[in-house]
Amino acid sequence: MLALYYYPGLASLLPHMMLREAGAEFELRFIDRQGDAHKNDEYLRLNPNGRIPVLIDDDIVLFETAAIAIHIADKFADSGLAPRLGTKERPEFYKWMIHLTNTPQVEFRAWFYPHEHVSDEAAAPSVKQAAGERLNRMFDVISEQLGDNPWLLGDHCSAADLFLFMLIRWSRFMPRPARSIPNLNALAERVAARPAVQETFRVEGIRAPLF
Repeated sequence: MLALYYYPGLASLLPHMMLREAGAEFELRFIDRQGDAHKNDEYLRLNPNGRIPVLIDDDIVLFETAAIAIHIADKFADSGLAPRLGTKERPEFYKWMIHLTNTPQVEFRAWFYPHEHVSDEAAAPSVKQAAGERLNRMFDVISEQLGDNPWLLGDHCSAADLFLFMLIRWSRFMPRPARSIPNLNALAERVAARPAVQETFRVEGIRAPLF
């Protein structure tokens, strides 16, 4: 049995979109983050870091968004969420998944929760501003790499594009949101138009602006 622990709009959005893209049968388990359910003993037994998401796949318990996403892509190999093993596109898929989780996703932690990165609360605004500046540069690099291609891997949408879409969405309230970059906005529009993505937003109760 597959079960995804989620909270609307958080990093669980990526595996949620992927599971719907794959046509998987799964159970959604809401974690009341506002009520600190991610810090209770039951959830900490699943993810000792107290972060969302967690994926249960029978006796497998996975945390870390990128690990969950790659597992889903492999489990539903016919879905096209990742290139086949042995193809030249597969290493590119790994590159983008690791880059997105290890570079912009990490910076969003500093942007949204700057107080976690300081011992003096007075320094939090400076941390937030610096994280925003780094994110701007990161999105510029991604835009340059994407170029005129419709998707990160060329002609086919993959989990990497869903991942990038989630990060573009997270930037929507930044002084310079990623959607202000034309090719990133176009990619986000293509992802947002996908039926599985629309259904994910409907189920999570997320309304416009989507990104």
